[in-house]
Amino acid sequence: MSVVKDQLLYSKEHEWVEVIGEHTIRIGITDFAQSQLGDIVFVELPEVGTEVLSQTGLGNIESVKTVSDVYAPISGVVTQVNNTLLDQPENVNSDPFGGGWMVELEIDDHAKEALTQLLTAEQYREYTAE
Repeated sequence: MSVVKDQLLYSKEHEWVEVIGEHTIRIGITDFAQSQLGDIVFVELPEVGTEVLSQTGLGNIESVKTVSDVYAPISGVVTQVNNTLLDQPENVNSDPFGGGWMVELEIDDHAKEALTQLLTAEQYREYTAE
């Protein structure tokens, strides 16, 4: 069974969101997603300063099985990118909620409201059990 952290929010596209400041969120893919992808060999992420819209592509993950898009669950501006993943993409497999985080976004008050539309840990557990 996949790990689901109670303090995070989740998208139906299998991204997790951690609120780390009043206007800052951190995003990665879930343990469920990384296990479905298999061994990750390449991660492509946006540049700092890129404006991303909710439900649009945030980057790509290439595994030995497939290439998959990572979607922005919330609109915002990229303020940090986990550049370690460029050289060590396997961190997404080994530590999806820690060293495998992907980007941080600055969000506005309107985007903060969108957080309420994401799944809670319990809802995500139910969603992935189906």
